[in-house]
Amino acid sequence: MTAHPAFQRQNHRPWPVPQRAWLFRQTWLDLLFMHWPVDASSLRALVPADLTVQEFEGSSWVGLVPFRMSGVSLRGVPDLPWVSAFPEMNLRLYVERDGKPGVWFISLDATNSAAVLTARTLVHLPYFWSSMHVGHDGERVRYDSRRRFSRSRVDFRGAYWPEGAVQEAVPGTLEHFLTARYCLYARRPDRRLERLEVHHWPWPLQPAAADIDTNTVLEAQGIRKPASRPLLHFSRRLDVVGWAPEVISSSPASPQPR
Repeated sequence: MTAHPAFQRQNHRPWPVPQRAWLFRQTWLDLLFMHWPVDASSLRALVPADLTVQEFEGSSWVGLVPFRMSGVSLRGVPDLPWVSAFPEMNLRLYVERDGKPGVWFISLDATNSAAVLTARTLVHLPYFWSSMHVGHDGERVRYDSRRRFSRSRVDFRGAYWPEGAVQEAVPGTLEHFLTARYCLYARRPDRRLERLEVHHWPWPLQPAAADIDTNTVLEAQGIRKPASRPLLHFSRRLDVVGWAPEVISSSPASPQPR
């Protein structure tokens, strides 16, 4: 795997791909973007002081993203049974540092306990081990998740499906602001901030619809879910590569997810 299909398109990125060797690969499948507008001031305590909470036309946004992962492996390592494919769901905010807009994860749920431990230890992301199941009925995706060993119920149950044609988000639009993210930020145990770069093609987005039976993920992490209906987008598949995290600063520790 000296080359990867993700590198066949690069001119859409806001900055060049890193010149060092990429470290890992994965594929994201049957993904739903659920987004709500939230006042940036209400999110400030959830984000380190040395990151800017971004806004689009006067509002910040919180995203809940259920999906499936496959092909999860290090560069040059083949897929491994019970390790390389599993459901995941993340709760995310949109931040910026040094002119690089990225993602700040409030929580990530996954059914693979090995992936949870590895990500917590090596990438310093707030992963939680959850019981999860994903089923399909034609275009309809049924997604069930319940966090294990949590002090409060952290559940998501519902179905979602695409509606409409596949399109790439146009720069300057809200859809582009929410999805054109090529790095994530995390806090190390020694309190230093790190950036992990990723690369992929522009998101192939479709309008989406959903029937959500239960969603307590936002409230469990200290975010009041807005009463408005979420903005929904679906994406069938995206291939991704990523690099090892790089330390970029040192600053006081941020609040830890509950």
